[in-house]
Amino acid sequence: MVRINSNWIAACAALLLTPSASALEIFACEPEYAALLTELAPEAEVYSATTALQDPHHVQARPSLIAKMRKADLAVCAGAALEVGWLPVLQMKANNRKLRDGQPGMFYAADQVETLDQLTQVDRTMGDVHPEGNPHLHFSPYRMLTIAQALAQRLGEIDPANKASYQANLAAFEQRWTEATAKWEAKAAPLRGQGVIAYHTAFRYLFDWLGIEQRGDLEPKPGLPPTSAHLASLVELANSGQVKAVIHTRFQDPRGANWLAQRSELPVLALPYSTGSEGIDNLYQLYDQVIDALLAELTS
Repeated sequence: MVRINSNWIAACAALLLTPSASALEIFACEPEYAALLTELAPEAEVYSATTALQDPHHVQARPSLIAKMRKADLAVCAGAALEVGWLPVLQMKANNRKLRDGQPGMFYAADQVETLDQLTQVDRTMGDVHPEGNPHLHFSPYRMLTIAQALAQRLGEIDPANKASYQANLAAFEQRWTEATAKWEAKAAPLRGQGVIAYHTAFRYLFDWLGIEQRGDLEPKPGLPPTSAHLASLVELANSGQVKAVIHTRFQDPRGANWLAQRSELPVLALPYSTGSEGIDNLYQLYDQVIDALLAELTS
């Protein structure tokens, strides 16, 4: 006669009755939000529609993206019209009722915080502007913390059986993120007041946080590539001593920055924009690398 250990039976039963840490499938529009989701829902299957080397304004609504969105329980995107050129197409073709605007499964980071540079009036002469404010939120550590809190709450609403797990993960993230923010601010203190010329407003929140002054933009208008006439108009500024570097993301065309640098002897700094490439696996590494690169170029 085979004797079965009652303690073993109880343990197996407990495992069967305990909710999984997460069985969610999540569609992230950008890798920075995929990285945030791994902090809050590490057991979820998270898919990023874009990479750190891809302009999130311009994405092709590929069949693979449609298929991922069709299966997802939750979509997390920057919002503020960053994805306006491609996300509505995905939503329509995926036909996932859970991920329609206004539904719990559609989460926009920009809706959770106060954005910079909101506009009350917009017309075509202004270029590719965002009336709802600048959508490149992920270089604002305080806004990212608020977004994380709202996202953990939303995860618990969609997956109530694991709400306690999401809140515990949030608490751990809050503590580590707050400690890291204080260290970043102390380390980056010499950057305050330094002037730069940058491409677009991709680092608007980073500069606002660290006190860096963007005194010129390689774009003549938002969304328009640098023109010869506009670059020529920046040469005097570049040689004025008011700026220390020309900055662009690694997915932007470097030719305009290089042209200006050659006529001013300013260094060109191509900063990493997001996670998931170039050895940057998480938001902490992203902030570390960006701050280190800025310190090396602007304070040397």
